[in-house]
Amino acid sequence: MSDFRVEHDTMGEVLVPSERYYGAQTQRSVENFPIGWERQPREIIEAFAYLKEACALSNASFHKLTEEQAHCIAEVCREIRSGQYDADFPLVVWQTGSGTQTNMNVNEVIAHLAGEKGVTLHPNDQVNASQSSNDTYPSALNIAAALILEREVIPAAMKLARSFASLAARYPDLIRIGRTHLQDATPLKFSQEVSGWAALVEGPCRMLRAAEKELLRLAIGGTAVGTGLNAPQGFDYAVCERLQALTGLSFVPDPNKFHGLTSKDALVFAHGALKALAANLMKIANDIRFEASGPRCGMGELKIPENEPGSSIMPGKVNPTQCEAVTMVAVQVIGNDAAVGMAASQGNFQLNVFQPVAAYNFLQSARLIADVCESFRVRCVEGIEPNEEKMGENLNRSLMLVTCLTPRIGYESAAKCAKHALHAGITLREAVLALGYLSGEEFDELVRPENMV
Repeated sequence: MSDFRVEHDTMGEVLVPSERYYGAQTQRSVENFPIGWERQPREIIEAFAYLKEACALSNASFHKLTEEQAHCIAEVCREIRSGQYDADFPLVVWQTGSGTQTNMNVNEVIAHLAGEKGVTLHPNDQVNASQSSNDTYPSALNIAAALILEREVIPAAMKLARSFASLAARYPDLIRIGRTHLQDATPLKFSQEVSGWAALVEGPCRMLRAAEKELLRLAIGGTAVGTGLNAPQGFDYAVCERLQALTGLSFVPDPNKFHGLTSKDALVFAHGALKALAANLMKIANDIRFEASGPRCGMGELKIPENEPGSSIMPGKVNPTQCEAVTMVAVQVIGNDAAVGMAASQGNFQLNVFQPVAAYNFLQSARLIADVCESFRVRCVEGIEPNEEKMGENLNRSLMLVTCLTPRIGYESAAKCAKHALHAGITLREAVLALGYLSGEEFDELVRPENMV
């Protein structure tokens, strides 16, 4: 019994581990929800620490807290954001759908840490003043989502886009054969293909920035059901103003708190942009690993970094592992999108009660995308080199170069040349000459890949 202390709440006494700073309501959640291993994301706790600091300073301006109380809460919140009390936030995702227990977990830790600094605070009466779990959790979720997009996902993705742009710039004139439907097509420059990869990353970043603006609308000030009961008028604006100062992001109150408490539409919109980026990354990674396939029995048109042995049985084998990591992340993000969408659809009456699962899936997607963009860039993209000899060989063997002859000999005649070359196992030039459509000199003048890009 010496390893525990007695805490109480409105339901009675609870034994809490003596080394922990949380209280009775957190302990009840630990005991009542032994479900899974997925914990509340650290980004949610950090967002709560920003929100509680902003709320405390705002409450002081409305004389609902003393300056001493408010500044002590702010100091503790900064310590929580530093990560030194992460072990005091043990709650799982699979708890109450409003996130009430996580809100109280934060309130209790702040109150206990403040007590060590000589300031007595009640987790509900002071730390949670002018607030409800029903407006703090959705606000913390939007704060966490906006911060991870702004600070991690978009910067990592844009670095990747710039790496592709740099790769394209190094090979401005290299020509390769194009492929559509997995079949040979007309030529293009290698730099043109890679510029497409860069744009595939840049486009979703624009979408993420558009979605981020919607995430900046916060439910704070709505309290229990959106009416703002027990919060002073103007509290929402005061909190958002302080959040702007703390984070650098332009948070504003949701003008309709009944929307703010029940809707997760901004999260769905933002996760859709994450899914768009994941889908594009899947395409890019597949392109790269297929074009690097071989080294002798595949396409072999790209060389990618050899990072680790690829087989426990086949000596010397090297696999496109970074590409595989990208594609697995993409699969996870696409799956998470279904969970976020379903969670958002459950805004029953005055509250959505699927918020922790929405938070978990969104933040997992964002974290995975940010991490994989960085890993893919550093360990694969920056080391890509074209196999110019193989590209040239495939370019010159392609039958689709016949396309440039269509204006001269017509579509049907050009098709006859391509099919004859394929079936006879000869070059396109030999087929055109054999069928008598052009002289060798005419063919050489017309079939110049550099004029087809």
